[in-house]
Amino acid sequence: MTVTLHVCTTCRAGRPVAEGEPVPGALLHAALAAAAPEGVRVAPVECLSACAQGCAVALSAPGRWTYVYGRLDRDHAAEIVAGAEAYAAAPDGIVPWRERPEIFRKQSLARIPPIGETP
Repeated sequence: MTVTLHVCTTCRAGRPVAEGEPVPGALLHAALAAAAPEGVRVAPVECLSACAQGCAVALSAPGRWTYVYGRLDRDHAAEIVAGAEAYAAAPDGIVPWRERPEIFRKQSLARIPPIGETP
């Protein structure tokens, strides 16, 4: 199954960006798109509404939990890809906490249940 890694491409990560220069979110998207493994689709999005949390990404797939992570930059690309691969391998999207990359353990902003899930 293909999972989607949504990347906020408009994020400025709280920094001023000179006119015509790429914003940090666009740089993160480019790094992830270049490194995306099979089974992970990298999708640009214009905003994940996590502006105060630096660059943000979200992992989602049908029938799986969705996770939103923040305070990221292109230097985290390898860890984000490793986390996306682990997410893709987990049938429900829940990767055991100790098996997650450190940035996914410490920089999680939200965990959203699959659509249609009821308690």
